[in-house]
Amino acid sequence: MKVKIKECLKEVPEYVAGKSIEEVKQKYGLKRVVKLASNENPYGASKKAIEAFKKFRDFHIYPKTDFKELREKIADYIKVDAEKIVLGAGMDGVLENIFKMFLNAGDEVIIPIPSFPYYHTLTKMYCAKDIRVSRREDFTMDVDAVLDKTNEKTKIIIVCSPNNPTGNVERKEDVKRLVEETDALVFIDEAYVEFSDCNLMDLVEYENVVVARTFSKAFALANLRIGYAVMDENLRREYMKVNTPFPLSTPAVNAAIAALDDLDYAKQCIKKIVEERERLKKELSKFFEVYSSQANFLFVKSDVKSKIVAEELLKKGIIVRDCSNFIGCDEHSLRISVGKKEDNDFLLNALENLKSEGIL
Repeated sequence: MKVKIKECLKEVPEYVAGKSIEEVKQKYGLKRVVKLASNENPYGASKKAIEAFKKFRDFHIYPKTDFKELREKIADYIKVDAEKIVLGAGMDGVLENIFKMFLNAGDEVIIPIPSFPYYHTLTKMYCAKDIRVSRREDFTMDVDAVLDKTNEKTKIIIVCSPNNPTGNVERKEDVKRLVEETDALVFIDEAYVEFSDCNLMDLVEYENVVVARTFSKAFALANLRIGYAVMDENLRREYMKVNTPFPLSTPAVNAAIAALDDLDYAKQCIKKIVEERERLKKELSKFFEVYSSQANFLFVKSDVKSKIVAEELLKKGIIVRDCSNFIGCDEHSLRISVGKKEDNDFLLNALENLKSEGIL
């Protein structure tokens, strides 16, 4: 290849998506396959959101560059000033804009591990260095260790709460201390916050804090890619400079607005998922070491290598996430999304079969 890409991109791994339901059906000749790997809302989007999406017809017209109506709906939902809210193409889009704003080649991003792999990918894409800090035994962030790693090159510190893939939340006093003792931007990823009884939104009073959320999980709009973040108004002005001209489509925004107008539906979904999470945690403990979670998934450790468990479950029509390739996870780590009761029962039955076959 004659053209030359950035040297740092050579370190960026190609994203490999998990197998789809259709792929698994075809490969193993199965009639039923349950996907418990991507932390999706198994109940689907609100009917009002679907209808709002379907009503749009002006596909030939560009969308707005800034959807104030959606920002105002979000502001009412989370009780913040709409002028502190930015929108992006999913949480990933918000993250990418933040990295554009802060990183130059050679800068550093501190990432408590294990956590969401895309943090590492984005850091490398911008020719920066990911500084990895191991978590405590309960997977909470070790603030002292993080602060020990900060220096003049530290531009962003990632806080994921509830954390993906471990499901734990961070103690507010820990994050507040971190915010107050660093000049770096503290990016708080709350993608799964609706399933939790703890949030860190009030920390946006600090100018070096960004709190980001998404419509992909609790609101079941993952395919529409709608993320948002709350930040200092001065920071928001800079964000709008790096945002793509048309980051969101109008039908997607219409669906998000309708979803916020149908909060009762979202709350019903959340309630069912949380109830199933606790039941599933208890049942999974018969097969794995299971960690407490405040997200819509459970992190487990298996005596058998996770690659083997994941592959054997695929053969029985269950897709789970093998986390052995997550930075900071070992080769016995799995993440299991909480599905509907019948899907979770299908999983549990498959695990019983693996146990009787001597695999577990």
